[in-house]
Amino acid sequence: MARILYIVTATLPDDPAAHEYTAWLEDGHTDEVIRGGAHSAMIVRLLPEPGADHTPRVMTQYVFATRELFDRYLERHAPGLRAEGLRRLPPERGISFQRTVGEIL
Repeated sequence: MARILYIVTATLPDDPAAHEYTAWLEDGHTDEVIRGGAHSAMIVRLLPEPGADHTPRVMTQYVFATRELFDRYLERHAPGLRAEGLRRLPPERGISFQRTVGEIL
């Protein structure tokens, strides 16, 4: 059975928002996703391409052992965790999220 890689990439309006977001991730959010079924998490501050503007971006990667565990996480845990994130960092602040799911080969 293939493991699932779940990636959430946040694009943030400025460095203070990026620091606030990463602090929230480090202070318990990633632990909550692990409690919800992931077996690991990694937070990565993406570096800008040479010559590109410095729009802060943070990628968080989660690995789930099976698709079933990932689907259970989406059903039972993700809605509440996403709502908490939107309360802390609402879209009106210029923050956007991209979610990507893949099978680890």
